[in-house]
Amino acid sequence: MAFELPDLPYAHDALAEFGMSAETMEFHHDLHHNAYVTNGNKLISGTEWEGKTLEEIIVGTYDDKAVAQNGIFNNISQLWNHNQFWEMMGPGKTAMPGDLEKAIVENFGSVDDFKSQFAAAGAGQFGSGWAWLVKNADGSLAVTKTENGVNPLCFGQTALLGCDVWEHSYYIDFRNKRPAYLDNFLENLVNWENVASRL
Repeated sequence: MAFELPDLPYAHDALAEFGMSAETMEFHHDLHHNAYVTNGNKLISGTEWEGKTLEEIIVGTYDDKAVAQNGIFNNISQLWNHNQFWEMMGPGKTAMPGDLEKAIVENFGSVDDFKSQFAAAGAGQFGSGWAWLVKNADGSLAVTKTENGVNPLCFGQTALLGCDVWEHSYYIDFRNKRPAYLDNFLENLVNWENVASRL
């Protein structure tokens, strides 16, 4: 069965007052995300990956020695990344649940220190990619960054929070000010209850 573009969990304009416009959502979700779905389905059709889960395809096609990943990986990984991204955000500020705050403080010293590390990872990612808060196999938390569509599944990690730092995610609203986009993401857009549910 072919993969489908999931509906946004909120209206296109639901995040507008929090820094992500309806125009951005229309381009990002309806065009960019949909392109990953369409291209990914075409590329896996008739291959060993047809009928596999997104996660199985990502892990199975990732090559840690490749300078550029293959088309199947790139499209399917970005499809998965964006599925998570929309759910990790929401309209209106949410309070950080106590269990998540406790884990962040234990691993980073404070919530502010975590946010600083996360924002620095995203701002410091050269070119396109993602910033992540991940849970490692040993239960520890870490901030990471990945290039292009690479994600924590490739390293056996659980993605708790991810921020897309491809230009199509922020250029309409923030132009070339990626650090401002990241700060706004952390302060106004993250659905911390969703992040906590991934622990």
